[in-house]
Amino acid sequence: MKPQMPERDETAGFGRALRPGKRPALLMIDFVQAYLDPASPLYADVEPARLMCIELLQFARERRLSVLHTGVEYSPGGADGGVFYRKLPLLKVFERGSPHGAFAPGLEPIDGEIVIMKQYASAFFGTSLASTLTAQGVDTVIIAGLTTSGCIRASTVDAVQHGFVPIVIEDAVGDRADAQHQANLFDMQAKYAEVMSLADLRDVLTPRI
Repeated sequence: MKPQMPERDETAGFGRALRPGKRPALLMIDFVQAYLDPASPLYADVEPARLMCIELLQFARERRLSVLHTGVEYSPGGADGGVFYRKLPLLKVFERGSPHGAFAPGLEPIDGEIVIMKQYASAFFGTSLASTLTAQGVDTVIIAGLTTSGCIRASTVDAVQHGFVPIVIEDAVGDRADAQHQANLFDMQAKYAEVMSLADLRDVLTPRI
């Protein structure tokens, strides 16, 4: 269910609806083992979101949408992670060769799907993502993955700043705590994106593709 704006916010103009354009693409962000392994410092207990992402990925493939995946990888010691790595030394779990960087079961990329490796929260920062989407004629980015308050939010803000319509699939994103998950969905709907369920996305896209 789309986050509900307080009446005063709606009156002020927050939370206006965005409609998908004619060329949507799916961006699957960082759904990797680091968030699924209870022994990992990034464990997020997001199995329901993983299952929903599998369903979303199948939906996108059936409709021949462009599908892009992101992962995280650092050189040994994290020199390419800069201040972010110094702030969060637990990002060591993403150093090159770590099994925690492997894609989650059921969410592995297939031939023809683009994989972008990143070092910072936004999938756009320091990567070729924006130019790749532009070259494909994409106007709408369907966003799913992990985590809602981190890489999902950062990528959503950058998507709208690059001129793409961001559609965040609320039941296909997850976080370590429900409070931060819900608060960030609310704020993204208010200012940056359209937040909807996978069921709503099916209703919106099926007649258009």
